[in-house]
Amino acid sequence: MGKLLLTALLAAFALGPSPSPSPSPRPAPHVSESDPFGPDLRARITRAQAYADSRPGVTGIVLRDRSTGAVYRSPAAGRLIWACSTPKLAMAVDLLLREDSGAIKLSAQDRDLLHRMLHSSDDAAAHVLWTRYGGETEFGSRFPAYGMTDMRFSDRHPHHWGWIRTTADDLDRLIEYVLTRLPDRHRDYLVRELRTVDGNQQWGVWGAGTAAHPGNKNGWSDDNDDGSWIMNSVGFAGPGERYALALMNDTGVVAGGEETGRETTTKIAGILFAGYFGS
Repeated sequence: MGKLLLTALLAAFALGPSPSPSPSPRPAPHVSESDPFGPDLRARITRAQAYADSRPGVTGIVLRDRSTGAVYRSPAAGRLIWACSTPKLAMAVDLLLREDSGAIKLSAQDRDLLHRMLHSSDDAAAHVLWTRYGGETEFGSRFPAYGMTDMRFSDRHPHHWGWIRTTADDLDRLIEYVLTRLPDRHRDYLVRELRTVDGNQQWGVWGAGTAAHPGNKNGWSDDNDDGSWIMNSVGFAGPGERYALALMNDTGVVAGGEETGRETTTKIAGILFAGYFGS
């Protein structure tokens, strides 16, 4: 967790290296006609859900095969959980599209803030961009257009990127928007940013392993009324970013909540993809 950066508005929500090119696509894993996930991945999904069920709290999971269109949603995929820093990805989408429309012009400083917000989940950078470019009125009104149709601001807290409840379904739709609906230059930019995140974000979807060439935007916080930790991760894995994965974990009140949630989300991604694409 980072330092307390925005103490007047919220407790800290935490949710670079030069960008590397996208890996060349490899042959797709075998998929049977009867199951668009195929027997190997289907068995992994079953194991991942059993593991999630064995862990403290609750975890929403959405796994999408962007090649076959197959989608797995866990029973908690539609549960509203604090979004933490995951809306920073939606903020980046909105800023890039607003510049395309001519509504704004991003400065070199803004571009640096975007990088910091995505690379290390810098709260101060996100706060500057949020306030500079319209806050809830501008960003919040358009987040549903990027897939976050379940999201809710909290009436008990400032209407701010850090105080949004959302679902794993929302995060799945958001990453799908990034990967399929953005202009290529924006898609490629965001894929590079998410694939080269700082060490503080190399968990959750990152657990898919290096052979999966993962990328993710994470969010984490202990600022919940009951004292629980929230550990969220949304991103992609596989050749051509074939698989999208959204994970939202509310640990409940448990000792070592941050470590517990980090382990839960990372292990789920590992069960799904470690060794799946070779080594």
